Amino acid sequence: MFNQVSPGEEDSEEEPKLKYERLSNGVTEILQKDAASCMTVHDKFLALGTHFGKVFLLDIQGNITQKFEISSVKINQISLDESGEHVGICSEDGKVVALHPQFTRSNYKQFVTGGNKLLLYERNWLNRWKTVVLHEGEGTITNVQWRTNLIAWANNVGVKIYDISTKQRITNVLRDNVSLRPDMYPCSLCWKDDSTLIVGWGTSIKICIVKERNPTEMRDLPSRYVEIVSAFETEFFICGLAPLADQLVTLYFVKENAENMDFRARPRLDIIQSLPESCEEISSDALTVRNFQDNECRDYRLEHSEGESLFYIISPKDIVVAKERDQDDHIDWLLEKKKYEEALMAAEISFKNIKRHDIKKIGMSYINHLVKTGDYEGAARKCQKVLGKNMELWENEVYRFKTIGQLKAISQYLPRGDLRLRPAIYEMILHEFLKTDYESCIIIWPLSRYTYDQRYDKALEIYLRLRHKDVYQLIHKHNLFSSIEDKIVLLMDFDKEKAVDMLLDNEDKISIDRVVEELADKPEYLHVYLHKLFKRDHHKGQKYHERQIGLYAEYDRPNLLPFLRDSTHCPLEKPYYLQPFLLEVTLQMIMEELANVDKAIDFAKEQDDAELWEDLISYSIDKPPFITGLLNNIGTHVDPILLIHRIKEGMEIPNLRDSLVKILQDYNLQILLREGCKKILVADSLSLLQKMHRTQMRGVRVDGSLIYICYQTLKLSRSQNFDLFIFLVYLFHQMRTFVSRIPGVQFCNICSAKKRGPGSGILDMKK
Repeated sequence: MFNQVSPGEEDSEEEPKLKYERLSNGVTEILQKDAASCMTVHDKFLALGTHFGKVFLLDIQGNITQKFEISSVKINQISLDESGEHVGICSEDGKVVALHPQFTRSNYKQFVTGGNKLLLYERNWLNRWKTVVLHEGEGTITNVQWRTNLIAWANNVGVKIYDISTKQRITNVLRDNVSLRPDMYPCSLCWKDDSTLIVGWGTSIKICIVKERNPTEMRDLPSRYVEIVSAFETEFFICGLAPLADQLVTLYFVKENAENMDFRARPRLDIIQSLPESCEEISSDALTVRNFQDNECRDYRLEHSEGESLFYIISPKDIVVAKERDQDDHIDWLLEKKKYEEALMAAEISFKNIKRHDIKKIGMSYINHLVKTGDYEGAARKCQKVLGKNMELWENEVYRFKTIGQLKAISQYLPRGDLRLRPAIYEMILHEFLKTDYESCIIIWPLSRYTYDQRYDKALEIYLRLRHKDVYQLIHKHNLFSSIEDKIVLLMDFDKEKAVDMLLDNEDKISIDRVVEELADKPEYLHVYLHKLFKRDHHKGQKYHERQIGLYAEYDRPNLLPFLRDSTHCPLEKPYYLQPFLLEVTLQMIMEELANVDKAIDFAKEQDDAELWEDLISYSIDKPPFITGLLNNIGTHVDPILLIHRIKEGMEIPNLRDSLVKILQDYNLQILLREGCKKILVADSLSLLQKMHRTQMRGVRVDGSLIYICYQTLKLSRSQNFDLFIFLVYLFHQMRTFVSRIPGVQFCNICSAKKRGPGSGILDMKK
């Protein structure tokens, strides 16, 4: 078993993020005779290099599958391609190596090695290896990592990145602390993804992102460049880095000073959240690896598996595997900290993902803990949830509670109804209550007492008298609606909301009229019932809408106005409802209880009642915000002068200028509308006058020797009959339009109409 210790208190209340175990089996045998120097991780296997120049291929459990004796000196670095079919190995004499990630493919047969120079080896078309010097002259290369087309390496000066596709070096990240020896505190390099490189050196961490350069900025510059998005210092020396989602896993070498003497402490594995210029510690564990007192910073390595969150801490005599904690580990920690409630909740939520835990066992542990701490009520309450339908466990718990003298605590949670314990269990509890607490016996056991004889009405009566919470369940289960017709008030006293919902859901069993009759002496309850009925259906209780107005006015004024608006059955033709009293009450409610001048103005506009406007102005005249609202809205309904004259001198009114400007604008708009209407009226009158004048000036053909004009006879000068066209100034005469008022005498209807009154002649002409 591997032990880790948090740097703070060992009994920390903060749950660790990782769990640890030693890599054993074949690894234990190897490290007894040799020492680990490096390791690389593939999804399918591990490759371990040792100080004696050997390379071992291991499975994930640490069993040896293959062994290679490569050199007589220490293995420095092992590199694998993505397929895991090709391995590059460098010993102390060759320093470091990295294969092209896709080395398996024929056109990517490339690898680099680092010593005093960085050399690129690539196979040409003749199947021969060609060597190209990529970099030299800056000391020994201590680390090299290859990702897609990018090669990163570290030497004594800093870290470089080379783009193999463009054959250009694109950056040089300088080393911060030049006082540290590169061979004792080597650089750690880790590619987080295809464009993000994490650099750790000494106590410094930098996160570098490779970006494409804008084509307009290129000139003679490389097509890519590097931006350092985060750079910060740490407390300890960095031995290795690995990504964990958007966080970093860091392995630290810890050297402490006590009494002027340095000594090596346990290495630390931290999870940190990087920030632009600092970092936030998420978790920290001190690792008890073998022989940590003898190790240097260069003796530790951190490798990770990209396929899953596995982290390998390599030291000369120990290899530790760290992995993220799963839900089972989370529950283990909660149980260890005696957080049983949280453990039970976590197990219920993640019951499909837990493998080592059982919900019922966790629940029993919780019950045992509550009993042990003396919380018998809490333990009994949890029995109902944890034991469920397991009658055997129920009986065991009942006997346990009897042994500790706590039958009363568990009695109210025992199974009832269809699921029941053996009769002996109930008899034992009843016997105990009859001796010690008869009243509790009645409260807790009424149903058990009467359901055997199916005397549900008696059980209902006891439930109601004692206000038991299961009364509604009893009514529904045994269809006791006929038994509650005379108990509606009791039900409302107990829980009026549940009672009303039940009554409305069962109108076919208890009629609306019956409920109203029972609640006649309880107007507040009646209002609650009728209000909910109205909300469900505006028409069902229509004959009670008249009564509801008074109930709303008494118990629920805010809902009075919505009720009046939505109801189509209020007998508003009755004088009572048309009286200003109701309008005044409604307006007062809006102004005083809602304090909403806009709603009050809208209400006054709807009613269009002069007295209502007067009430609104009177109420608002000493409230500046209300005056502002009135000035902004009443211009088209009430003369604003009436309001302005009543404003007290010296009163400060918010936004008065804007309100007066709006009044003037509204007045100007009214004037424009009037002028427009006047122009339309004048134009129409002129058009009709011109039409009438043209009609009057038109010549008309007449026959006969005599016509009567304006009540006077006219004798023609010639005796023979002929056609005569007469033009009159103000009307025309046509024989067929003459009307007779005196037998044998005809008169002009237009002249006659002129004597009768304006408009009569035109009406006669239309006939």
